[in-house]
Amino acid sequence: MEFIVFLVVLLVVLIFSSLRVLNEYERGVIFRLGKCTGVKGPGLITLVPIFQKMMKISLRTVTMNIPSQKIITKDNVSIDIAGVAYYQIVDTRKSVIGIENVTDAVSQIAQTTVRNVVGQFMLDQLLSQTEQINTQIKNVIDQHRPASNI
Repeated sequence: MEFIVFLVVLLVVLIFSSLRVLNEYERGVIFRLGKCTGVKGPGLITLVPIFQKMMKISLRTVTMNIPSQKIITKDNVSIDIAGVAYYQIVDTRKSVIGIENVTDAVSQIAQTTVRNVVGQFMLDQLLSQTEQINTQIKNVIDQHRPASNI
């Protein structure tokens, strides 16, 4: 009798440990014994304990600060520029498998791009052509999108 109770309790524990709930804005990348088997969500997801793992990925837009960058303009004026970048994951499978840390990757690309693009202009141009420079920075960052799969 005690053995049957033990088995029932064990079965209930296994069932509850295999259930996951993903919100509308989340997707789960499923791995079975280390191999990616697909993307699931939103809703109730069942996993085989021990054999399957799931990584939750948020599809919401993430806003991050670009820390202050010391940049030398084309006319050798030293300036500090800080900014804001935002991104949204489009392909959850590739964002998990292809990039170790998406947030760090986007941050590094944004910082490098700001330094490279702003360094091509003179101070007068930076002050008068802000919209064009912002557009150029956006275009350069967006070119990295297919490579980083975000």
